[in-house]
Amino acid sequence: MTSPGVRYPLRGEIWWTHFPTGPPDKGRRPVVVVSTDDRNCHPRASTVLVVPLSTSIQRPGPWHLLLRAGETGLREDSLAKAENICTVNRVDLEEPVQGHRALASRQICQLAELVRVAMGCVE
Repeated sequence: MTSPGVRYPLRGEIWWTHFPTGPPDKGRRPVVVVSTDDRNCHPRASTVLVVPLSTSIQRPGPWHLLLRAGETGLREDSLAKAENICTVNRVDLEEPVQGHRALASRQICQLAELVRVAMGCVE
C-alpha cells in the first residue's frame, strides 16, 4: 500500500510540524503520531492524527503524559498534551531527528485514555 521511496509517519514516532493556528513567530514543534499505520501509510490519506508535545511542564494537567528525555531522545522532558489532539497534513510533517525514539504502544494507549479524560468521558 506504500509508495517506494516515500517515508510515511508511523504510530508512536515523533515528527515535527508548524501549527497554522500557532503564533507566527512560533517555530516547529514536536508531535507524536497516534493514528494507526494503516491510515498513516495509505497513499490516499492526506492527514495523520497527532498529539503535540510541550516542554512547559510546570503544571501538568490530568490529561498530560510526561515523557522523559531519556525515553524519547528529545533534548528535554516533554508533556504530551492529549487535550490538543489534532490532525495535520502529512506533507507538513518533517521527519524525525536522528536519535528520537518512538513511544511504545502502551504509551499511545495511555494518551487515548487521556483524550477521554480531556473530553470528560470518564466514569
